[in-house]
Amino acid sequence: MIAVIQTGGKQYLVQEGQEIEVEKLPLEEGATIQFEALLVSDEEGTKTQVGTPTVSGAKVSAIVMAQDRSEKVSVIKYKRKVRYRRNVGHRQPFTRIKIEKIAAS
Repeated sequence: MIAVIQTGGKQYLVQEGQEIEVEKLPLEEGATIQFEALLVSDEEGTKTQVGTPTVSGAKVSAIVMAQDRSEKVSVIKYKRKVRYRRNVGHRQPFTRIKIEKIAAS
């Protein structure tokens, strides 16, 4: 079974057993979180339910695996002829979750 969930302003296509990285969630490792499903479908695609905006009774439960930060992204600003140079690094925090169960009524 597959589903589409929304968190952090982004939508993710997920299935049971999958690990994904989402925007940072204020949860401890090992905590369980429930998402409402925007779309639920079986693997063959024969039975699909699309929500308006969510499918009633459809829940996606996940467990928090880790809180981490991504690789460093270097942000460089440069203006020629005026000796202006800035080099700033940024590491975006994220939460790795594992989809445990997709329940649709």
